Amino acid sequence: DPVMIAKGGASLLEEAAMTALKERMIPKAAILTPNLPEAEALADRQGSSVADAEALVQALLVLGPQAVLLKGGHRDGATVHDLLMSASGAGQTFENARIETVHTHGTGCTLASAIATGLAQNLDLATAVSRGRNYVLEAIRTAPGYGNGHGPLNHGHTMSTCC
Repeated sequence: DPVMIAKGGASLLEEAAMTALKERMIPKAAILTPNLPEAEALADRQGSSVADAEALVQALLVLGPQAVLLKGGHRDGATVHDLLMSASGAGQTFENARIETVHTHGTGCTLASAIATGLAQNLDLATAVSRGRNYVLEAIRTAPGYGNGHGPLNHGHTMSTCC
């Protein structure tokens, strides 16, 4: 998870760090999991519609990761569309109904960690992504409601309840 742009839209990386990310880290990644603003910044192109997603992912694959999961939570609409594509050209779309809540702090990092866990358990990429998404969706659905802003997910639920 590149963690480049804050939920409010502010950049979290200086230009030198962006260059290092693109040149040194992304080419070594098994999977890159940017949200839409991060993907647009990395690819230096717009791709805000679902129809633009594949071209945006292709631009990110040129940077060298083995796969890209473009997360669609920043798009408007009742349905969230995530697009997974590998460097070999295999692709899969994941969709779910949007959960209306402000308790989404940490969703990107949580999803990337859940996917990494699945890969470490020798799950294939699509299964690791699917299970990770299910974990995060349940964590959003059961968020404890802490704070007045973007509260945290419920990381305490178990995989057996969701996945």
